[in-house]
Amino acid sequence: MTQAEIKLCSLLLQEHFGEIVEKIGVHLIRTGSQPLRVIAHDTGTSLDQVKKALCVLIQHNLVSYQVHKRGVVEYEAQCSRVLRMLRYPRYIYTTKTLYSDTGELIVEELLLNGKLTMSAVVKKVADRLTETMEDGKTMDYAEVSNTFVRLADTHFVQRCPSVPTTENSDPGPPPPAPTLVINEKDMYLVPKLSLIGKGKRRRSSDEDAAGEPKAKRPKHTTDNKEPIPDDGIYWQANLDRFHQHFRDQAIVSAVANRMDQTSSEIVRTMLRMSEITTSSSAPFTQPLSSNEIFRSLPVGYNISKQVLDQYLTLLADDPLEFVGKSGDSGGGMYVINLHKALASLATATLESVVQERFGSRCARIFRLVLQKKHLEQKQVEDFAMIPAKEAKDMLYKMLSENFMSLQVGCQ
Repeated sequence: MTQAEIKLCSLLLQEHFGEIVEKIGVHLIRTGSQPLRVIAHDTGTSLDQVKKALCVLIQHNLVSYQVHKRGVVEYEAQCSRVLRMLRYPRYIYTTKTLYSDTGELIVEELLLNGKLTMSAVVKKVADRLTETMEDGKTMDYAEVSNTFVRLADTHFVQRCPSVPTTENSDPGPPPPAPTLVINEKDMYLVPKLSLIGKGKRRRSSDEDAAGEPKAKRPKHTTDNKEPIPDDGIYWQANLDRFHQHFRDQAIVSAVANRMDQTSSEIVRTMLRMSEITTSSSAPFTQPLSSNEIFRSLPVGYNISKQVLDQYLTLLADDPLEFVGKSGDSGGGMYVINLHKALASLATATLESVVQERFGSRCARIFRLVLQKKHLEQKQVEDFAMIPAKEAKDMLYKMLSENFMSLQVGCQ
């Protein structure tokens, strides 16, 4: 990890969690995995403070732990996860555009707290929404709960791994650290909860002054608490799913810029049909028939089946190959070539950077070398139709900035 990235991680941890957590987190980023007592000794921090800092970091998935054969527990920082904190506002805004204010607050609460039970999220969000409403109006728990279910159904939130029940019932000595597991089919399974109630407003300062002291009030309500219906079932935001959504949006925008709005809407429909069934790292989406795509087009999108088939053929024949044909059943089977689409987007970004920094003629040379893989200087001059002296200067500029590399051939 570069020094700039470590410094950025340090600033992010300090801003979100304070100096002690930042000190422990940065120490783990610099040194790699270490046991508890070594961390305390190397940082000059008390064991109690180190434990609390590690609890915070584990709660937010910024540190993981592993039990070694000798029973020693070592803690390791998840650097990429720390850097993803920069994207928290984008995750929250994306949820707002897809699931309105309720979805926005659900994801915001999960990101702020790391992990929460569904019942806790629903109550917190209902209270926050109620405070923004006019007097006399409240937010029903059921409405928030329905949005939470929709987020789970589309995999934007997922269950956290938990301690298996067999481990809890083992009569022997407890392990040095619990082993957390999750069944893949249960990751998005929402528990059946009958959350009945409405959001509550905070008491005003006048009511606080007239009523009981704040320290005494909760004691009357916490003694006879009902058991939490989903105790032990914790949820977190699925950041990989957000990145998959960003990737899909980039592909749709690229198709719209290259072809037209109808083509991009067809690709959007195909991606939406495959968003849950296709892994974020898969090279292709699941094959979809022309008939399935036609039935799944947005309501009111008036194109005939014949026109759809023409568009699909046009997309499949495009040189960029964003869409591929994988069979003829069901009117034709089509897939989105995700890896090829991402490679094309990355190439277009590189070409625009080269054009911005060195000009259009350098971009022409760069594009030519990308296509041909290897070219001699004389071939570059001939293919790009640029005078020898200018071509040499441009190649040297890009070589010195590491946009190109020089390969010496053997005679």
